[in-house]
Amino acid sequence: MTSTHAFWLAGRRVTGEDTFDVTNPWDGRLVGKVGVPTDAQVEEAVAAAYAVRDEFAATPAHVRAAALDHVSKRLVERTEEIAQLISAENGKPIKWARGEVGRAVSVFRFAAEEARRFNGGDAQRLDTDAGGQGRLALTRRFPKGVVLGIAPFNFPLNLCAHKVAPAIAAGAPIILKPAPATPLSGLILGDLLAETDLPAGSWSILPVANDKMPALVQDERLPVISFTGSEKVGYAIMDSVPRKHCTLELGGNGAAVVLADYASDEDLDWAAGRIATFSNYQGGQSCISVQRVIADASVYERLLPRIVAAVEAQVTGDPSDPKTDVGPLVSEDAAKRVESWVQEAVEAGATLHAGGKRDGASYAPTVLSDVPSEVTISCEEVFGPVLTVQKVNGEAEAFAAVNDSKYGLQAGVFTHDLQTAFRAHRALEVGGVVVGDVPSYRADQMPYGGVKQSGVGREGVKFAMDDYTYERVLVLTGLAL
Repeated sequence: MTSTHAFWLAGRRVTGEDTFDVTNPWDGRLVGKVGVPTDAQVEEAVAAAYAVRDEFAATPAHVRAAALDHVSKRLVERTEEIAQLISAENGKPIKWARGEVGRAVSVFRFAAEEARRFNGGDAQRLDTDAGGQGRLALTRRFPKGVVLGIAPFNFPLNLCAHKVAPAIAAGAPIILKPAPATPLSGLILGDLLAETDLPAGSWSILPVANDKMPALVQDERLPVISFTGSEKVGYAIMDSVPRKHCTLELGGNGAAVVLADYASDEDLDWAAGRIATFSNYQGGQSCISVQRVIADASVYERLLPRIVAAVEAQVTGDPSDPKTDVGPLVSEDAAKRVESWVQEAVEAGATLHAGGKRDGASYAPTVLSDVPSEVTISCEEVFGPVLTVQKVNGEAEAFAAVNDSKYGLQAGVFTHDLQTAFRAHRALEVGGVVVGDVPSYRADQMPYGGVKQSGVGREGVKFAMDDYTYERVLVLTGLAL
């Protein structure tokens, strides 16, 4: 796994003049070298995508669907190989890496299905007023243009899939920039796309350095930007191109609310197990991982020790071991940042119940309570295996605590009461409410995104296709309706 990896320019495999190293965050070993596109190669990719945009938009649906189906099937065939690659470059435990490949399989399959039914056209009679006598409006959707997809490191295959698959399904050319720390999983999609009959120029996968991105972001030939990553970078992109369409999937500090009616031993065991698993999966490096537990006072004393025990039962270590639940963070610097935030909270009066120790790029699954509201870990996205637990009195106080955040991605509410579920859906300032489970649930076909500082727009194949396209009305005249 230490070969030099080419990148994909307008559908063909090429190399640049320089390379950079991709290393395993668990043991520091070299996973591979990746070619770096030159400025001229980036320009060639953009020019090719812009030139093919009309041809690609007119490509028959069955051609795009067949290509997407092909990628989905090939991902199945190469699941273990790709999962090993994800684990090696990202440090993700192999069991989670296999799950990520499975999700990408579904994303491309969903996209193939949407490609076949997208843009069927809605007809609207206009003779509801006298001036519309004999007139019919037909509305269809057309691509806005070339998509610039910018993917993060934490789901290096599936979040690339969420950029590429909807663009192809909608007939929009795409230039994908995978994360510098984890480009290999995104590049492997090029292997599979190259086996299809998609037009040359309709896709490129370019591991461009971050400092080269402002020029791409500003390029007028790329009118749509789909970015997943940090709040700071996402809003800087949107602020720099106010006339472009930007979909931003940014941070969160997901809350799991455990209400008074969720009180049996079975209930609390389930909640604690789900909270422990999904505060630590991917090393906590998920925008919808559980960062905050908000527990009603009537269940708090019984829930907290269950959470601590379930967190301490998480198996940490070598991500290549199928028994490992929690591997390293993406880098030692990331682990040091988490370490400093926990230390700040403890020094400010928080109680440490589990974890709190760093070993290189690894950080032990951690549980804190009595965390002051002003410390960093209460206000920001930790993006690490750290969980805070707080006590509240009643539903209203619990929901207010969820909303007391600049973020609003998803929330989980543990309750059996249907009326409470609907009140949560109305009251919580988030993009998604998951009832009876943690906020970390995401089905790849559902609309996914947040409010407040968690971003704008929605992913999920159909919803991303809507973002990449616009409505155009055709008015037919002189019809006998």
